[in-house]
Amino acid sequence: MSQTHSHHARPGLSPLTVTALLLVLMLAIACGSSRATATTEAVVSVPTVTEATTNPTPTTPATPTVASTATSVAPPEASVAPTGPVAWTVETFASGLEVPWEMRFLPDGRIFVTERPGRVRVIENGQLRPEPVATMPDVEPIGEGGLLGMALHPDFANNHWIYFYYTYQLDGGSIGNKVVRYTETNNTLIDPVLILDGIPGAEIHNAGRLGFGPDGKLYITTGDASWPEIAQDTGSLAGKILRLNDDGSIPPDNPFPGSPVYSYGHRNPEGLAWEPGTNALYATEHGPTAHDEVNLIQPGANYGWPIMQGNEGPNDGFTPPVIESGTDTWAPAGATFVQGSTFPQWTGSLLFGSLRGATLWRLDIPGGGSPPNLEAIISGDYGRLRNVVEGPDGYLYILTSNRDRRGIPGPDDDRILRIVPQP
Repeated sequence: MSQTHSHHARPGLSPLTVTALLLVLMLAIACGSSRATATTEAVVSVPTVTEATTNPTPTTPATPTVASTATSVAPPEASVAPTGPVAWTVETFASGLEVPWEMRFLPDGRIFVTERPGRVRVIENGQLRPEPVATMPDVEPIGEGGLLGMALHPDFANNHWIYFYYTYQLDGGSIGNKVVRYTETNNTLIDPVLILDGIPGAEIHNAGRLGFGPDGKLYITTGDASWPEIAQDTGSLAGKILRLNDDGSIPPDNPFPGSPVYSYGHRNPEGLAWEPGTNALYATEHGPTAHDEVNLIQPGANYGWPIMQGNEGPNDGFTPPVIESGTDTWAPAGATFVQGSTFPQWTGSLLFGSLRGATLWRLDIPGGGSPPNLEAIISGDYGRLRNVVEGPDGYLYILTSNRDRRGIPGPDDDRILRIVPQP
């Protein structure tokens, strides 16, 4: 016997009710075929008005069911870091500075910048405030000297300690350099504490970079103060990389007992950077019009100045550079390792600015005996480049130094440039 589909309403349902059910069914079909809402909101079980009014107590809703149709679209995937080269452009982040030397990003988003005449400036909410945070009262901005390096204590978020390296006048009129710690509070600096003084100074070769290493120690670069031979004297603080505890005391594991000297034989090292993963310390160093260097710093090592210049000279147990400029002149300055993935083509590379060379350099250090690879990222467009810093946003910030009486300043100099992804 063949079966037939009854077209009669079920017992107990009125024709009006049947009509209403047919209308609901037609609306559901129409919604399921719509492409306007191809998300997890498409075709879900929704309680009827009657159910909602008869059960006012909140209940856990049923899990929405997505229709398995050709019009359904998967939820968007989570964003991932780029893996290939990213196009980039250079913009002006701040202008109207006077020989900026160092910049540091504070945990609350502010940026502190040192100016060589002795001012500490602050950038807040993207704007350079007209009034300085502080003006160091005893800075001697002579020649290459003045207010130079700056470093935040690793626990700055709690203790607000900030360290400065600057040139000052000693009794009798001679020039020296010292490191002083301040406490920052509400955009002011209070409670100065002397960490180290008596570092030989001069109109040239004062070095001045500060940085806390992964070991929590404070590292300090000093120049030869225009007295080359003193760089070989481990009893002098000139022409060295120094290492101290945060209170100025000498770590017991320093290579020369009772001395802050960590390495020696340096001419004028202006950049410090630690390689992520290995914690290896690299320093950039000025040569005498040529033979500029990038060095891998080892405790107790002698880097040869003035006996060795780059790879030139009698290598009598000296530590050679990772790379040197040969007969070219870079005048290398501040350096940083790129740690973020904003520009994956540079991740893991050492970047450093150059003054006379007016170039931002990228140095790839592959290791394993392979030679390093040097590439110019920016060259000649912005004048003398004093420092490069990677910001917490992954962008690269570059300080120009065109108002230091050796450059040709433009109307907006000096500036903080910023490398950002191209729109």
